[in-house]
Amino acid sequence: MSTLIDFTFYPLRAVLPILLQDKTTKRNIIWATDAYAENGDGFLDKQEIKASRLMNFPSLIKPRIEKTQEDQQDRTRKKAEVFTPAWLCNRMNNYCDESWFGRKNVFNIENSDHTWDVVQGKVEMPEGRTWKQYVDSRRLEITCGEGPFLVSRYDAATGRMIEPPKRRIGLLDRKLRIVNENTDTCDDWLKWAIRAFEASYGFEYQGDSLLIARINLLLTFVDYYEERWNKEPDIRLLKKIANKIAWNIWQMDGFQDTVPLGMPPGEMYEPSLFDMGSDEIETDEAPYCRIQDWRDGSSIEYHQLKER
Repeated sequence: MSTLIDFTFYPLRAVLPILLQDKTTKRNIIWATDAYAENGDGFLDKQEIKASRLMNFPSLIKPRIEKTQEDQQDRTRKKAEVFTPAWLCNRMNNYCDESWFGRKNVFNIENSDHTWDVVQGKVEMPEGRTWKQYVDSRRLEITCGEGPFLVSRYDAATGRMIEPPKRRIGLLDRKLRIVNENTDTCDDWLKWAIRAFEASYGFEYQGDSLLIARINLLLTFVDYYEERWNKEPDIRLLKKIANKIAWNIWQMDGFQDTVPLGMPPGEMYEPSLFDMGSDEIETDEAPYCRIQDWRDGSSIEYHQLKER
C-alpha cells in the first residue's frame, strides 16, 4: 500500500467519486494511458476510471516515486513524463513571487545544498497590494503531473514528506500560509482558503497522474485545516473542496485543448504516409475542455481564454 496515497483513508474515500469527475464530459476522467491495460476491461486508455475499481485495487495507482524504475522509464519514453524535485519547484515559484511582491526571499531563503529556510514572521504585502489580492491571483500549472508546483505534500523526486505545512513551497501552499496569517475565525479562514483553491489551476493528460494531483490538493486542504483548527473537516466541507478541485485540476490534451484521445471539434483527420498501419490513430471527436470562472460564476472553454 502506498504511504503517500491511500484510497481507504477517510478524507479520500469519502469524496473519491467527486475527484474522478470530468466536468467537461459530465462523466469520469479516463485513463489516457496504456499502463494499466494488462488488468483487462475497465483499464483501457479510453475507458473511465471508476471508484469501485480503485477500491478493489487500492495499490494500483501510485505516485511516480513509488513506481518501478522500468515503469518510470516507460512513461518518460512514451509521454515525456518527468517530475521536478521540490527544490527546483521552490526556485521557480520564488521567481513568480519575486515578480508579484517586487522583492526576493518572500517565503523562504534558498541554500546552496538545495534546502531552504522558512522566512519567519508575517509576510508583508508590497505597497499598493493586499493579501486578499495575492490569494485571488490566478496560478496555472501546465501538464501538472502530480501537482508539485501547486502543492508540496511530498518531494515528487524523493517521496519524502514536507512537514510542517509552513515548510511547503507550492503556489497554493503559499496562498494558504497567507490565509493563516491574516484570518482569525474559522468562517473567515474557510472563505479565503476556498478562494485560494478557486485561484489555483492545473491540467494533465494522463488520468492516474491527474487523480494524484487532485488527491494532493484535497489532502493539502485537510493538512492545513487540521493544523489550524485541530479537528477533521466534515464530509460536507470535503465534498465542497473536492468539487472545486475537480473543476480546477482538469484532464486535457494541451496541444488541442480537448479531452485526450480525440480530434478537436469540427476537424477532419487526414492520414499521412507515416500513419499507415498505425493502431494508435485517434479520430473520435473530443470536446474542448471547460473550466470554471469562480468570480464570474460560469464555465468557459479553456481555448477561449487563450484567444483573449
